[in-house]
Amino acid sequence: MYLHQTKLSNNWQGVVIYPNRKVETSNTSRYQELLNSDRVKRFYLNELDNIESIGLKTLKLIISPQKEAIEQGKGLIQQVKQEFNDTKQQENILQLIETILVYKLPLISRQEIEKMFSLSDLRETKVYQEALEEGIEQGRQEGREEGELAAKISSIPRLVALGLSVEQIAQALDLDIEQVRKSVKSN
Repeated sequence: MYLHQTKLSNNWQGVVIYPNRKVETSNTSRYQELLNSDRVKRFYLNELDNIESIGLKTLKLIISPQKEAIEQGKGLIQQVKQEFNDTKQQENILQLIETILVYKLPLISRQEIEKMFSLSDLRETKVYQEALEEGIEQGRQEGREEGELAAKISSIPRLVALGLSVEQIAQALDLDIEQVRKSVKSN
């Protein structure tokens, strides 16, 4: 579809990556000339066992069974730490691995993640930073909401003194009638 809808001015090549040959659909007759041309390369991850590149291992991590993913992730993390001296590049690859593991293993515990990454590595990852920021923002929001609620409740006695009914106060302050009644009874 992309090739059909896009005016290409440059030469192009395509790569199709399959976990194994069984996944490749047999209904490819529509694209047979394209798939059999020199422009398209097919790779079957289960047949590339003799290649030890980090990129290939990362792809294999995506298709690995959950039982094997943690061990593969640990090994891959250690290999990245050993092979990459560039801190930024190392960080980017570790974030990719972590993202794959987070999506692949949604029920993984924090302790298991900490075992894979050293705690300092975990704290530097994007997922950790985003979760931390989200938690801080949620705490601020809850604090604002609690402060707003406290201000509303503290104004109830003055509104009662002005002669407003419980229903009018609840409507004006956007509170439940029960919250207003409880506040009136306690004062």
